Amino acid sequence: MDLDLRIKMNDRLFLRNPEDSVLGKKIVKHGLLLINKIGFEDFTFKKLAQEVNTTEASIYRYFENKHRLLVYIITWYWRFLEYKVLIGLNNVTDPKIKLQTIIKLIAEEPKPTQQQNDFLTETEAYQLVIWEGSKTYLTRNIGKDNKDRLFKPYKDLCESFAALIKEYNPKYKYPHSLASSIIEIAHSQNFFKQNLPSLTDFPKQQDDKKLIDFLLTLLFSTIAIN
Repeated sequence: MDLDLRIKMNDRLFLRNPEDSVLGKKIVKHGLLLINKIGFEDFTFKKLAQEVNTTEASIYRYFENKHRLLVYIITWYWRFLEYKVLIGLNNVTDPKIKLQTIIKLIAEEPKPTQQQNDFLTETEAYQLVIWEGSKTYLTRNIGKDNKDRLFKPYKDLCESFAALIKEYNPKYKYPHSLASSIIEIAHSQNFFKQNLPSLTDFPKQQDDKKLIDFLLTLLFSTIAIN
């Protein structure tokens, strides 16, 4: 899906909006690429500064630390995915098809496109979520970060998913727990498929069809209408 849209970001994520300058966009774009290449633990602003031919001080003018940059990129992905869900469900009235659609959008790995983007791309952001997504909230600062509404896009996506579950079966008692669990399972199973294949039943699969089938089976067997 080739989309050229500007996603409104929480201004507590940055010190200076990176979308407002060429350097800011380079910092975010190359930050994403570098974290995907070397991992978040080995990523530093010094290394990023070398990638974009600037100084560490310049990067610190945009982001307080590397964790804020990580949360910024992951948040962008959740907002983008939420937008895809909105478009994907447009004019769909059957609750079952709605749930099938959102599962596919959550679990299917985005295909690379030829589109050149001076900012973030869905494919790279998806890989970051698979590898580093949990590091955005598994920190001692979770309380403050949550109070600053840094995780609102993720919670909004879970809320939309939970609402669809309730639409399908109004009597189901745990829609939010199931929605967030399935989103996490979708990404953890993709991570396991790539790195710990014995923890999945589809380690050699080149596409996500079996993962999607697993998630659909899990979802509909759990919320079956008696």
